[in-house]
Amino acid sequence: MDRLSSFAVERRLQGLAFAIALLALLPTPAFAHASDRGHVLLLPTGYYLVGGAFVVAVSFLVLALLPAASIDRFWRRRLPLFTFGDSARASLSLISFAGFSILVTAGLFGSRDPLSNPLPLVIWTLLWAGLTLLQGAFGDLWSWLNPWYGPWRLASRLRGASDEGLWRLPRWIGCWPAVILFFAFAWFELIDPAPDDPARLALVAGFYWLLTFLAMLMFGYRGWSRSGEFLTIFFSMVARFAPVERDEKGRLALCWPGAKLSAAEPLPASGIAFLLLALSSVSFDGLSKTFFWLGLFGINPLEFPGRTAVIGSGSLGLVLTFVLLAAVFLLAVVLGQRLAGSGPPLAQAAGLLVWSIVPIALAYHVAHYLTALLVDGQYALAALSDPFALGWNLFGTADMQVEAGIVAGAASAWWLWNIQAGAIILGHVLAVLIAHGFAWRLHPQPARAALSQFPLTLLMIAYTVFGLWLLATPTVG
Repeated sequence: MDRLSSFAVERRLQGLAFAIALLALLPTPAFAHASDRGHVLLLPTGYYLVGGAFVVAVSFLVLALLPAASIDRFWRRRLPLFTFGDSARASLSLISFAGFSILVTAGLFGSRDPLSNPLPLVIWTLLWAGLTLLQGAFGDLWSWLNPWYGPWRLASRLRGASDEGLWRLPRWIGCWPAVILFFAFAWFELIDPAPDDPARLALVAGFYWLLTFLAMLMFGYRGWSRSGEFLTIFFSMVARFAPVERDEKGRLALCWPGAKLSAAEPLPASGIAFLLLALSSVSFDGLSKTFFWLGLFGINPLEFPGRTAVIGSGSLGLVLTFVLLAAVFLLAVVLGQRLAGSGPPLAQAAGLLVWSIVPIALAYHVAHYLTALLVDGQYALAALSDPFALGWNLFGTADMQVEAGIVAGAASAWWLWNIQAGAIILGHVLAVLIAHGFAWRLHPQPARAALSQFPLTLLMIAYTVFGLWLLATPTVG
């Protein structure tokens, strides 16, 4: 009877695999691509959409046929490097805090031009776009560079307080404070009329630093970093994708990208919401600038009235994008559990499989912010040499010529779009690989594990096409 059941499951798996291959081969129309700098270049993006979906589908088929042991051996490979201690961590954080203080002061009293004042350039370009990429490549640099650890360590020693803080956060609170603060951050970045205004940003950044510092004194650095400080939580999640691993004794080793995710434990509901919000917010950032989205609200994209006119629709869209992604993700997990016929509770399955969102979120982040990083990163280097617009040249970069043409022209658009598209496709393929590893943990029987991944793979294929469409469709701004 067990053999007949196993045979039936394998037959269903073969049928579903055939269906997913057909879905990936469905023809799609071509779109035009518009860069952030406004030039339009026609590309055969229909081929990219089909190719991206096909690659993700094929990766599912290959992984469905591989034995679980071979994938497990793949994830466990390590190349030892050297030991790196924590002795300089507090010092680096104090230096970071000093730099942050200078940037906030520059925001309040420096140039009003967002491309000349270093504060918006450092926060939106070097920190949010650049450091995210470095976290995904080299590991958790933020734990060394954040501007709270050093001041908190110093204040705790002066007060003679313990590292645990005055109170402990209840376990049920999870990281819901970070979810709320991350949503506020996303709203400020995407919806607020003037997030680039140096003085406005200085007040927001300074207030958030003070709020976080006080919370760390009350609940401990470790406690608040795990529950309320959204940048630390986001960067630590991204760092799990990095091919550099550091153990508790400071020993460094190289591993495969995403290998550290294979040992992750199921996230609670707040952790699931946080990761889905990270992906949905950057997706809505791209969607909100498309001609399609603006047309839904009767706005002529060629006569864009400015952010003030779209605060309501933007706020609604930010919430709806998150709700829709969460609903579709949970539906995919539920359907996968039913296809497999058995398995752990929904909360455990969703909490484990949501980790596969990390490479997708990182890929979208890289693709979406690549042009800004390449151009505004040059403005940041120039502005840092003269933070108060007083004619200084501290690092010899104040007079550097910004090469905006790096993202302009047909040749630049071709290689830029290929890098962006490649990042999205690779992120989804790695997500399928990681999700399969989790599926084998949830369903020890290989056939059932592969069946449980079919709905989630369909979601990843659809999101691949959606992400490539966002890159290809005309946008404003």
